[in-house]
Amino acid sequence: MNTLPDFPTLVEFGRETCCDLAAAEAREWLVTNGIGGFACGTVAGTLTRRYHGLLVAALPPAGHRTLLVSKIDETVEYSGKIYELGANRWADGNISPAGHLHIERFRLEGTTPVWTFACGDALIEKRIWMEHGENTTYVQYTAVRLSGPLKLAAKVLVNYRSYHNSTHASGAPMDVQVIDGGLRVQASPEAPPLFLRSAETRSEPAGTWYRNYELEAERARGLDHIEDHFHAGTFHLELAEGKPVTLVAGTNPSAGVAGIAALCVRVRREGELLKECRQAHPRIAEWPNWIEQLILAADQFVVARPLSRVADARSIIAGYPWFSDWGRDTMIALPGLLLATGRAEIAADVLRTYSRFVDGGMLPNRFPGADSIPEYNSVDAALWFVEAVRQYYSATHDLPLLREIFPALAQIVAEYTRGTRHRIHLDPSDGQLYAGEAGVQLTWMDAKVDKWVVTPRVGKPVEVNALWLNALASMAKFATALGSSAGRYESLAAMARKGFQRFWNAAVNCCYDVIDGPQGNDASLRPNQIFAVALEESPLSAEQQRAVVDACARELLTSFGLRSLSPGDAQYRGQYGGGQRQRDSAYHQGTVWGWLIGPFIQAFLRVTGDAGQALTYLAPFENHLKIHGLGTASEIFDGDPPHTPHGCFAQAWTVGEVLRAWLNIAESRQANR
Repeated sequence: MNTLPDFPTLVEFGRETCCDLAAAEAREWLVTNGIGGFACGTVAGTLTRRYHGLLVAALPPAGHRTLLVSKIDETVEYSGKIYELGANRWADGNISPAGHLHIERFRLEGTTPVWTFACGDALIEKRIWMEHGENTTYVQYTAVRLSGPLKLAAKVLVNYRSYHNSTHASGAPMDVQVIDGGLRVQASPEAPPLFLRSAETRSEPAGTWYRNYELEAERARGLDHIEDHFHAGTFHLELAEGKPVTLVAGTNPSAGVAGIAALCVRVRREGELLKECRQAHPRIAEWPNWIEQLILAADQFVVARPLSRVADARSIIAGYPWFSDWGRDTMIALPGLLLATGRAEIAADVLRTYSRFVDGGMLPNRFPGADSIPEYNSVDAALWFVEAVRQYYSATHDLPLLREIFPALAQIVAEYTRGTRHRIHLDPSDGQLYAGEAGVQLTWMDAKVDKWVVTPRVGKPVEVNALWLNALASMAKFATALGSSAGRYESLAAMARKGFQRFWNAAVNCCYDVIDGPQGNDASLRPNQIFAVALEESPLSAEQQRAVVDACARELLTSFGLRSLSPGDAQYRGQYGGGQRQRDSAYHQGTVWGWLIGPFIQAFLRVTGDAGQALTYLAPFENHLKIHGLGTASEIFDGDPPHTPHGCFAQAWTVGEVLRAWLNIAESRQANR
């Protein structure tokens, strides 16, 4: 089938990967619908996470994601033989059926996963995608080679639960009714119905619980790893060569069932995303396949978040499969996901959306849903908001939007200066921000287990004050652009710039991580100081900037980002894994964070100007797109080699920062030719 003809396949595997269960399970695909819903799973077809499913719907109120369709197990009857294409891992250790052994090829077409199954001399392609803006998943089968009749039975397994939970069947089965073109499934009288339909098949209702699926990834995380799913029905179809047959699963009874038309819409949309980005960077002549793949991945995080009286509100999902939208992550990811890719109008919607929730000078750490109260426990989210506005205004010179949200920006500076929640306040003696109190994690290093804050960082964190200086400098420029007085902001910025020298630790020729904490100054070598060089306004001398970059390169730099703590520190943890306490004890104590490659490259370019070498720091990500989350970039990696990926297999700020860094380098190299 012809899809994205100008977009060569980057992610592609043959039997050497697809038929190796461990390798195939370690590679996960993702499709999304632009409203927070998604589908994801393994190349093998086994369920290894509670988050795997063909339809994880975004149901009202906003942000509630519910697993509705777990998987489809197919059985093929062809040339007198039976081929089972599904693959399941059971609690007793058995893999049955082992359909991954029939996968001859797997690839991504754009973001659409495509399997090619070999059944004798027959080849069958299976595609999965979602309709943008709808809780609708399409599963399409196409026989690309046949020498006789082929019948396929698709067994649909469903569920109804929060995507964070797991199901243990009890009580009555779900209600399954035959409707025109398929089946209607309702888990309970209160649950919204699920519609399973096809224009080209015959459906047969069922009603049996399949018990004791083993979720291997949840076992490894020390969580509930046994799950039950409900067999709602089976769809029977006959495939003719070159004629696709599509199953449609969703919450909209009127969703279209014309699979070819729906796929064409998706293909055209992804083509437009690539076109928008190319048009935003006309000087760039060559676009590597892996960067084009990341441009498509960037769109997966952008979601509509309609609010009361604000139909065009938008946000950014922090990561798949388990994060929702977070204030800090949204602002860090926004420049790479939206500005770098030529989608400034959507960036404006996101900034406008979040400006409505500034309270006490703070931005909510989590996007407030219809039934939730905003959580204000981030000291840096509001400062990253100002930085995102700076980058937006620099790219667009959009004075009307700046005028609209300037009061929210002014409130941030006023409240931080005066003092707000969690002892966040300006210390007039040195112009630096102080933040923190017992039991609260305020910086991006926010791991907390029960009452244990792993990295409390109470005092004056270095990156917070680098952001504070930049916020003040930006506000002075904003005020001038709007014809207002900039004097107050310039005065605060001058004080912040001078006082920042207190962070310099001459004994080791780099910055303290936190000063004026309960135990004094924290000399731990962490990556947070890189922002004092990477951000537009640096309070450090040229020699100090170079020393910071050298220290981070020497102790923290890996193939996929910066370690969160130097391996030479007694608290360093080089492996991420185990139960929650074990994982979180390593989360910011040595674990590598992919998003930090962006500010490191920005800082490196500032002190060296060497775009060619900067590009080499991104090179490992090309191969990374072929493991863990396919076509996207992971949240974290082990601090120790080989730096195995962990956490969310698709992380917004990693994708955003890799894209932003690559495009900055490419633009710089073109300008210097």
